[in-house]
Amino acid sequence: MSDQQDPAGMAALSICEALLLALQDRKVLPEREIVGILRDAAQTHENAQGLEPERQLHATTAGLINEIIEAGNLSRRS
Repeated sequence: MSDQQDPAGMAALSICEALLLALQDRKVLPEREIVGILRDAAQTHENAQGLEPERQLHATTAGLINEIIEAGNLSRRS
């Protein structure tokens, strides 16, 4: 199974996105703090160590998180 078709990863992303949206909707966290959380998560993956396959996975993960930030994709899906 490729990383592009990982049901556990897709489920985790959907759950986290729903939680962040709920926190924003209930005014627990403003958007700037949510973006900060995402930046922290990306940085954790960017700084990860390990063997080459692990570093590649972390780099891909950081790239995905950064794409979400840049595209503003933390929004409701219809």
